[in-house]
Amino acid sequence: MKRVAAVDLGASSGRVMLGSVGDGVLELSEIHRFWNGPVQVHNTLHWDILHLYRSMLEGLHQAGPVDAIGIDSWAVDYGLLDSTGHLLANPTHYRDTRTDGVLERVLEKVSVAELYEVTGLQQLPFNTIYQLAAEGLLEQADKLLMIPDLLAYWLTGEIGVERTNASTTQLYDVRARGWSEVLASRVGVSMKLLPDLRDPGAVIGTVLPETGLAAGTPVIAVGSHDTASSVVAVPAADERFAYISSGTWSLVGLELDAPVLSDEARAANFTNEGGVDGRIRFLKNVMGLWILQECQRIWGDDDLPGLLRDAAGVQPFAVLIDPDAPEFLAPGNMPARIDEHCRAGGQEPPQSKAAVVRCVLESLALAYRRTLRSAQVIADRPVDVLHVIGGGSQNELLCQLTADACGLPVLAGPVEASALGNVLVQARALGEPLPDLSAMRALVRTTHRLRRYEPRAKPADWDAAESQVFGTR
Repeated sequence: MKRVAAVDLGASSGRVMLGSVGDGVLELSEIHRFWNGPVQVHNTLHWDILHLYRSMLEGLHQAGPVDAIGIDSWAVDYGLLDSTGHLLANPTHYRDTRTDGVLERVLEKVSVAELYEVTGLQQLPFNTIYQLAAEGLLEQADKLLMIPDLLAYWLTGEIGVERTNASTTQLYDVRARGWSEVLASRVGVSMKLLPDLRDPGAVIGTVLPETGLAAGTPVIAVGSHDTASSVVAVPAADERFAYISSGTWSLVGLELDAPVLSDEARAANFTNEGGVDGRIRFLKNVMGLWILQECQRIWGDDDLPGLLRDAAGVQPFAVLIDPDAPEFLAPGNMPARIDEHCRAGGQEPPQSKAAVVRCVLESLALAYRRTLRSAQVIADRPVDVLHVIGGGSQNELLCQLTADACGLPVLAGPVEASALGNVLVQARALGEPLPDLSAMRALVRTTHRLRRYEPRAKPADWDAAESQVFGTR
């Protein structure tokens, strides 16, 4: 039996989870949960990285002696070290406005077609390449570390970047599986800034004495982009599956053996991100439950079960929005933005909290439907079942709406998919007989309860709703 600690950092909270893996055993328990979120200082949104490090250490101490430690987090954000190994500044949050208008400036140096041909990435204004173009500290910086790699560096003193997170930077050649010197040069990023790359399963190093952790404990590189870890734990029985990693963001896509770099994929704005064991996560970012979370924050209402019960009784398709509209990206008064969005589109805004919730969830389901249908056509990969993993898998109304919209059975769970994927990769590195993703997923299936949702709505109703929101786009 292997006993490992998974540090799993989301965009709103972090946790240290204790995982046990053995013959027919995959257990997970929460040791320590802590807040994570943006801190605004002089009109800049930062991550409180020292708080995250301290909270991670607190959780690791509470976990006691473990066989290994692995860290995963959200993508694209980074810390910059100077030549002495010190952090130059708190990492900037990807929702900060510093990248406003930067994408257009970068595209004057390198075309959209060239970027996609090399990186296969979805164009998002907060991709690392655009953050670096807006960065004021590059001349002082010696090394760039993605968030999990920065925390691993503080634990071990070892510098490097794990591949699945590197693949989200738009500086990574998705076919060569390495940094793109050509792109870095074109946008003014020195190659010395980009450290050597690590594969999931590699031992990064052992914990430093100053951490107070058990001497010799290895820190193992996992799928350090939390979605890469999540997809490891998709309990799929064969290849004909799609997934939605559902949380603050919804990552909607397929798992492939090779990137899809066609003009059609680029026009549809799909991304090809690295996965564990060299797989490709062919997916698209959909805004996700962020909109609902911000509504709840503004309302001061944390009774999500009550809101969902009320929303289930609201008339279907009364009001719909495009959840990926740019006005929903930044923090703020989301109910007011929904109101303005509806009025601009000629709709009467929702008149109650329940109506807002129904509007948001139906609109998300429509976005999932549109994304999955495009993914299957572009990648030439038919799908028989849709797995919803992560925190959103607990949202019964959203799961049923997703099954109805997509016309596919939905299997919901596991909730803690990213932590489970983190644990599984560590266990394999420590010698557990989990030779491939199929073996890992089989263990998830046999040890975790899943809930199945069958489609029960008329497809024509969803066709009409999709036309209402997206028209012929």
